[in-house]
Amino acid sequence: MNEDNHSLTTEFILTGFMDHPDLKPLLFMVFFIVYLVTMVGNLGLVALIIMEHRLHTPMYIFLGNLALMDSCCSSAITPKMLENFFSKDRIISLSECMAQFYFFCFAETADCFLLAVMAYDRYVAICCPLQYHTKMSKQVCIWMIIGVYIAGNLHSMIHVGLLFRLTFCRSHQINHFFCDIIPLYRLSCVDPYINEMMVVIFGESIQIFTVSIVLISYLCILFTIFKMKSREGRRKALSTCASHFFSIIIFYGSLLFMYILPHSVNKGEKDIPIAIFYTLIIPLLNPFIYSLRNKEVMNTLTRIIKRKSHNLTETISSP
Repeated sequence: MNEDNHSLTTEFILTGFMDHPDLKPLLFMVFFIVYLVTMVGNLGLVALIIMEHRLHTPMYIFLGNLALMDSCCSSAITPKMLENFFSKDRIISLSECMAQFYFFCFAETADCFLLAVMAYDRYVAICCPLQYHTKMSKQVCIWMIIGVYIAGNLHSMIHVGLLFRLTFCRSHQINHFFCDIIPLYRLSCVDPYINEMMVVIFGESIQIFTVSIVLISYLCILFTIFKMKSREGRRKALSTCASHFFSIIIFYGSLLFMYILPHSVNKGEKDIPIAIFYTLIIPLLNPFIYSLRNKEVMNTLTRIIKRKSHNLTETISSP
């Protein structure tokens, strides 16, 4: 082996989207608008839930945390990606790489558990309405949210910690638009078998556990809905759960194809379209999926806008 093969890589070049240099201005504008709308939508939803006391219920508290994690995921990925569209070197250091993946993994893991908690919340609300305030008390909700953040932190720390056992002495080019661990494994001159196994083991464990909670919750919800005599009651219950279930399908589906399926480690360029979907598109869609189909959120937003407009009009018209 020559000297270059022995030198360890401490910096990487993100090569995502380099195959289409003519499209860089267009892609920059598209992803910038997506990021802007994502942050306004998610942080706006968080602010709305904080400001409006009527929304201080378990369902909206969990939804606010989901929006916060979507903002975290998008902010971990998009700013560096936008910078790289017009950067000459596209360099990211190993420490920046690990920090980017840490926050991304933290947000995605927290999303998995939040979606499961939200499914359980809907189960209790629809199937056990008389016990709802007991089973989903303020204290229970706080402990659930704490558990979600602890799980997200532990999961990301495990994978980032395992990265320290690897050395990168091959190519320093990451064929991706952010520092995901699967492309990093391809650059390792140490066998990443243990790391890959941990991704599959922890990924499958988290998905099986959270998906099981979701499926069991929604099966019980469906049985309860079909037993309802009131057509209006069935419609309202289905409407409440439809947006959540749709969000779950697209979120878990994209993670399944990226990290769990056996062939995922060697997909190469096929990683990028799937990664765009779950890192950029899902955080963009979630606030609209949950808000536009939720009358209480829309009514609250309309009421706040009218109140602010009225106050502004009075301020302008006052001498």
